[in-house]
Amino acid sequence: MPIEHRALARASLLTIAAASLVVVCAEAGAANLGFLNNTPITYMKQRDLQALNNAAQKALDTKQDGESLDWNNKGTGNTVPIDGTVTPQNSFESDGVKCRKITLVARAKGQTQTWTPVACKASDGKWKLKKQ
Repeated sequence: MPIEHRALARASLLTIAAASLVVVCAEAGAANLGFLNNTPITYMKQRDLQALNNAAQKALDTKQDGESLDWNNKGTGNTVPIDGTVTPQNSFESDGVKCRKITLVARAKGQTQTWTPVACKASDGKWKLKKQ
């Protein structure tokens, strides 16, 4: 086979391989997030997340470890009712900063979802999630 044909064949093979890889990766990425379907977070819009954040800030500032604060998305404009609890846990100090593990619960359409991040109080007085 002439060298030009080999180069063209190789380029075609690489293009097909790359296209196949993109398709497989896209399908895998979608499949990896499939477990989130129909969970409360899939129904949450930005204003719902803000309502949850506001509840978390209030709970972290005012509640004792193990004491819960109820929250909901009423008034956010979302047609899907979402509610839950915010429960600060395990207060501790890390690098001279006050931190707390927090349990966030959201319920929507008969499904419940729970997260347990760690939040630390920033110099501006707001609680921020600690990078894991």
